[in-house]
Amino acid sequence: MTEPKSLAGLSEVAPAYDALLCDVWGVIHNGRESFPAACAALARFRAERGPVVLISNAARPHAPVVEQLDALGVPREAWSHIVTSGDATRVLLAERAPGPAWLVGVSSDAPLYEGLGLDGADLAHAKFISVTGPFDDETEEPADYRDRFVEAAARDLEMVCANPDIVVQRGDKLIYCGGALAQLYASLGGRVAMAGKPWPAIYALSLAKAAESLGRPLDPARVLCIGDGLPTDVRGANAQGLDVLFVASGIHGAETISPDGALNAPAVADLLHQAGLSAAYAIANLVW
Repeated sequence: MTEPKSLAGLSEVAPAYDALLCDVWGVIHNGRESFPAACAALARFRAERGPVVLISNAARPHAPVVEQLDALGVPREAWSHIVTSGDATRVLLAERAPGPAWLVGVSSDAPLYEGLGLDGADLAHAKFISVTGPFDDETEEPADYRDRFVEAAARDLEMVCANPDIVVQRGDKLIYCGGALAQLYASLGGRVAMAGKPWPAIYALSLAKAAESLGRPLDPARVLCIGDGLPTDVRGANAQGLDVLFVASGIHGAETISPDGALNAPAVADLLHQAGLSAAYAIANLVW
């Protein structure tokens, strides 16, 4: 497997691409603050090369994500469109309405369900489960749900997971996401459906948005995916046959960034090899 080329900046490869599909959390912000250099790099690409589609595993539709990015200081010049796992998951939920569903997640994810005609219920009366993440992502972990998931799997309840991420970085802390709950449920024999990264639905939506901005069909060979998550960003891009720029300082930073903050290229190559994945390029932090 070819080792990814280490980049000092996006500008080194930008001329080879017409559009970017860029991850959000871990690449342009950490949940508490935005990364100005990363935002500037995306704005520069958008101004000089083509559309930037932010592709996020956020469990909410994209409108609340726009508000969050505004609040974190991510300039709107840095992106052309936002596509979320919530956008893609609403299609799955609409097919299963009216349910009822056991809705697992924080209250701020409620916009996911608006206008779908989906009823909520406790686990005992639910016909399926919809998960955006733990009820309390600051204190809970997947093991807290084991007993309830054993019961649900025994009843053959399907789980729709709106956020396939296993963990994300909030400030300097890693918190569990919906994907960690889905992983546990599947290990217990439960059925799981997902539409976010690395599944195809979110990429189809994102590529359509990029082509819309370009005003012409996209050549997949000229689309670059940027992300920090191996099981989501990299695996999803690999499955679509799209080039990847791996941002090492995100959730895998403890393994791939040297104490001096530099990219540890051999560690990145080893991590990708162990996961059976590939990336065309690697960079410590997204910069121009």
